[in-house]
Amino acid sequence: MQYLSLAINALSGEVPKELGQLTDLIALAFSSNNFSGPLPSELGSLSKLQQLYIDSSGVSGEIPLTFANLQSLETLWASDIELTGRIPEFIGNWSNLNTLRLYGNSFDGPIPSTFSSLTSMTELRLGELSNAASSLSFIQNMKSLNVLVLRNCNISDSIPSNIGEYTELAQLDLSFNNLHGQIPESLFNMSSLSILFLGDNNLSGTLPRQKSTSLLTVDLSYNNLDGDLPSWVNENNLQLNLVGNNYFEIKSLENSGLPSGLNCLQRNFPCNRGNGVHYNFGIKCGGPEIKFSNGTLYDGDEADLGASTYYVSKTQRWAVSNVGFFTGNNNPQYNSELALFQSARLSASSLRYYGLGLVNGNYSVALEFSESAFLDSATWKKNGRRVFHIYIQGKLVKKDFDIRREAGGIFPRYASRNFEVRVSENYLEIHLFWAGKGTCCIPTQGTYGPSISAISVTPGFKPPLSNINSTNKKKKIYLIVGTTVGVGVLLSFLSVLVVFYIVHRRKKSQTKNNEELFGMDVGPFTFSHAELRTATNDFNSTNKLGEGGFGLVYKGTLDDGRVVAIKQLSLTSHQGKNEFMTEIATISAVQHRNLVKLYGCCFEGNKRLLVYEYLENNSLDRALFGPGDHGMKLNWSTRFSICLGVARGLAYLHEESRIRIVHRDVKASNILLDSNLNPKISDFGLAKFYDDQKTHISTRVAGTFGYLAPEYAMSGHLTEKADVFAFGVVALEIVCVRPRFDLNLDEEKRYLLEWAWKLHEQKCELELVDSKLSEFDEEEVRRVIRVALLCTQTSPSVRPSMSRVVAMLSGDVEVNKEIPKPGYFNIDWEFNDVSTITSKVSDADDNYLFAST
Repeated sequence: MQYLSLAINALSGEVPKELGQLTDLIALAFSSNNFSGPLPSELGSLSKLQQLYIDSSGVSGEIPLTFANLQSLETLWASDIELTGRIPEFIGNWSNLNTLRLYGNSFDGPIPSTFSSLTSMTELRLGELSNAASSLSFIQNMKSLNVLVLRNCNISDSIPSNIGEYTELAQLDLSFNNLHGQIPESLFNMSSLSILFLGDNNLSGTLPRQKSTSLLTVDLSYNNLDGDLPSWVNENNLQLNLVGNNYFEIKSLENSGLPSGLNCLQRNFPCNRGNGVHYNFGIKCGGPEIKFSNGTLYDGDEADLGASTYYVSKTQRWAVSNVGFFTGNNNPQYNSELALFQSARLSASSLRYYGLGLVNGNYSVALEFSESAFLDSATWKKNGRRVFHIYIQGKLVKKDFDIRREAGGIFPRYASRNFEVRVSENYLEIHLFWAGKGTCCIPTQGTYGPSISAISVTPGFKPPLSNINSTNKKKKIYLIVGTTVGVGVLLSFLSVLVVFYIVHRRKKSQTKNNEELFGMDVGPFTFSHAELRTATNDFNSTNKLGEGGFGLVYKGTLDDGRVVAIKQLSLTSHQGKNEFMTEIATISAVQHRNLVKLYGCCFEGNKRLLVYEYLENNSLDRALFGPGDHGMKLNWSTRFSICLGVARGLAYLHEESRIRIVHRDVKASNILLDSNLNPKISDFGLAKFYDDQKTHISTRVAGTFGYLAPEYAMSGHLTEKADVFAFGVVALEIVCVRPRFDLNLDEEKRYLLEWAWKLHEQKCELELVDSKLSEFDEEEVRRVIRVALLCTQTSPSVRPSMSRVVAMLSGDVEVNKEIPKPGYFNIDWEFNDVSTITSKVSDADDNYLFAST
């Protein structure tokens, strides 16, 4: 064997030392896995090895001394694996080495002087070296370099005066070091160089007078540069970042052609210093302006920031600076479904946001993050990790921040972080910094680096009167001018105002309803009734998909071609405005692959409609129990996948979404199936938000007979365990393909739960399986049945959480072998009106109250 790749899997444990016996290997890769422990010293026996890829593999510790034997090595990627100690001197003896990546580890410096022997090197990337200063002398013989990245390596040196001799160099990154002295003129005249990052150093003097036309991305931010600007700063397509330097000549800035506002972003941020003029701000990072009903305004931040650019808002209230070049893809875009997370500002290296002209004092800083690049954990892409540092006012407040880990759960992921900070010089700096950790290439190259969706900064003090008085003075001036100039105009408009008042009174009731809808923090897109009437061909009966307690459901096609399902609230529906609002608020606040997607709503007068994604295969209820051709023949693999998908959706609602939610009406008819028979939970009209600090919610009982948990049915004691109970019932229905009760069956089989328990006690669980299933996985069936029996225990505390249900169904956690029989089988249950209930249960879309005496 000469080529072996184990990359991008979920392999764990230690890397097998037996790999060292494959002595003919030329290439070995086990990147992007979950290994642990050190690198096996036995790998040093692979003397023919030319390529070794071990980045993001999970290993740690020092590089074994036996690796000195890898004399044939040409390429080594060993980033993001917590390697420790010093970079070995023996690497300098790998004379064939041309590519070395060692960033995102925990090495101590300095860079070995033996690296000067690596004359064949074309790509060298090092980062995060500490405790000892390095110089640049080792690169003196590396004249074949094409890419040189020595970022955050504690280098204390000046840029070599002969840098112009590196005629192959296309990308140079020496940022976040301690470089001093002036910038050599020859560096800016290299015909090969296109990307230059020298930010966050101590370089001084003026900018070089001339620049090669090939050099179009230049970062010189956070240095000590000053003076006037050369003429080349006006060059087309040039990206030049000069934020945080000493003072450039104002006249040069005005005539430079650079993005406006740089005068506010020079050292110490001089605009509006002193008393300050602002005391809050909000930014929708990478997206348009959003205003919420609570008054929070997120300014739009839609500037197209390249690899070395900045932007100052028109009000000079805030600004943003970006530096970094993605490997393989310099403009990745990732979007989310929620209003606040519909876009994000993504950076390859260093992203800074500034609050400018702030009144000094204490502030609360809320940072909102979303992760959409690394997809659902059910795929190989789950190994993707985004890791970066968070600095505020220059202080490291969170090291190795990982959005996925902070948010937990399944795609998409959202996380918030709040910090209390002190502003003492009228500006605030929020810095997100990629130190080289996290995966670089999953699912594609260019998905690493910091990402943020929104920022909100609010004062921890009462805004000063000087600001308020200043605003009032402006209002008085406007009032005087307006009164003097506009008396005649005002008189001419009086008759128009009378007519407007009459019309306004007629619309007042409708406006109040609209305010309730659009006042929600997270709201969907709104449709006019005319649009939806057109989409459904005037709600033609041929487009009717179904009918339930809510009203009618129609299939429609929007103007943009999307096929949708439109739920129309009937005027006589028992689901009133509160439930309608709840459904919108709930499903807008959560997004998950196993939750139905809400496209928008219509709320005109007494017309209330919800617009959902159209799911081709209708409901699980219909697939399981539908008469004739309406039913579907689902094989066991599909049924198991549906069961697992529903469990994941509920786990997200209970434990992983930013807002914890109890659905309250989990049942087969509220689980819809898409074209691939993936399940999506729907109908959130009865959902309840709950606080993690509360043990339960006391509420009126609402739900569907047969799915209600005992403690909830009897006393309104509601926790997420009510959904767990209902899930257990649904899981049994999926296995048996029979409803929760059927009065046409023999007495011992009428109630599904009771029958399931009898068969379990007799160790005959497989008799529950649908007789139409000719093939099925017996172990999976037993697992589903036992999980269902655990979920339907009497005591909520005995029922597992939905995350544990997912783990048990997946086989990651063993299911309890001893399952106690629920106590409710020893109670005689009666119903207020059995005849009424049994006549209604055939309408699977209705909601019922369950009572006991």
